[in-house]
Amino acid sequence: MNFSRRVTEMQESPIRKLVPFAQAAKANGKHVYHLNIGQPDIETPTSFMDSIRNFDEKVLAYSLSQGMPELIDSIIQYYKKYDMHYEQDEILITNGGSEALLFSIIAVADAGDEVLVPEPFYTNYNGFSSAVDVNVAPITCKAEEGFHLPSKAFIEESINPKTKAIILSNPGNPTGVVYTKEEIQILADLAKEYNLYIIADEVYREFVYDGLDYTSFGNIKEIEDRVIIVDSVSKRYSACGARIGSIASKNKELIKQILKLCQGRLCVPTLEQVGSVELYKTPDSYFKEVNAEYQKRRDIVYTALNEIPGVLCKKPTGAFYVVAKLPVDNAEKFVTWMLKDFDVDGATVMLAPAEGFYATPGLGKDEARIAYILNEDDLKKAMYTLKIALENYPNKTL
Repeated sequence: MNFSRRVTEMQESPIRKLVPFAQAAKANGKHVYHLNIGQPDIETPTSFMDSIRNFDEKVLAYSLSQGMPELIDSIIQYYKKYDMHYEQDEILITNGGSEALLFSIIAVADAGDEVLVPEPFYTNYNGFSSAVDVNVAPITCKAEEGFHLPSKAFIEESINPKTKAIILSNPGNPTGVVYTKEEIQILADLAKEYNLYIIADEVYREFVYDGLDYTSFGNIKEIEDRVIIVDSVSKRYSACGARIGSIASKNKELIKQILKLCQGRLCVPTLEQVGSVELYKTPDSYFKEVNAEYQKRRDIVYTALNEIPGVLCKKPTGAFYVVAKLPVDNAEKFVTWMLKDFDVDGATVMLAPAEGFYATPGLGKDEARIAYILNEDDLKKAMYTLKIALENYPNKTL
């Protein structure tokens, strides 16, 4: 029996493929500091659980395919705080941000078409695109430049008649970059000039540090007909398991077309929507506290990395990730070695090798993504353990 080319050519998750080594390490008594996955340890607002506990319907029925009107209205009110104004028929509720990404790609690109993506990128951009025979055309960004965008002229060279959209996360996963207003405007101008959609993954919108300003594509009036905002409660409210995402666009016809896909999968789980209605009412004070916590963690990781000989990274200014160049021959081999053959006082570290975040062959082999999602004490211990590991790795390049 044969498998489809679509599934066999789809890449494994570089974040999850080394999990068996971590499980084996734990089974052998090692403590593993998980810096490989964006699962925050911040408590989910209690309003989520409380609203589900108070759910008192006699039948757990299907929700509407587009999502509960109450949840859509909560999201509308949330966006108003950012001077973005949507109507009920301009928002769809999805099974996490992942489904929002997949549906958006399906809606704007046919098999054989291309989407431009700044690399390194969230790996599902490639996974979902390849699953529907859409090609990722990478815009290479460099660690030495803090993974900011190259020039407009450089990006323009990658646009051709098959190009249908630009996909990017801002703030960036895996890099932690926050794109400037000027960078956002460059992409907006290209979208207008070449008739492209922009699929804007803005799930880390609140996590911007050092007093930087944040520019959403939803605030650029002249391209509102071609902007698709992908959003989620997962990271914003530390509710990754809820799997509630959304699509927002002022292009009503686009929303109407994507609704067909929503109808095909019937609906998003009702109880998680009930809980998410309350999440979107979370006061701004919550974000101030969480933002301050992540900035402290960022500083711990960034300071530690810059004290390790041979490591290269610019200070990340958003989300809760950093991609660092390591003085190793191969980051995946290094992470595997840490899990199998290394420990400090019975503890080791798991990172996400960065090669899988690139579409250009050969890039990212000596890079790794670090998610600073542990408490301060554990983060300090993890970074110390990483330092000792790099000193003792047999295939280091220094």
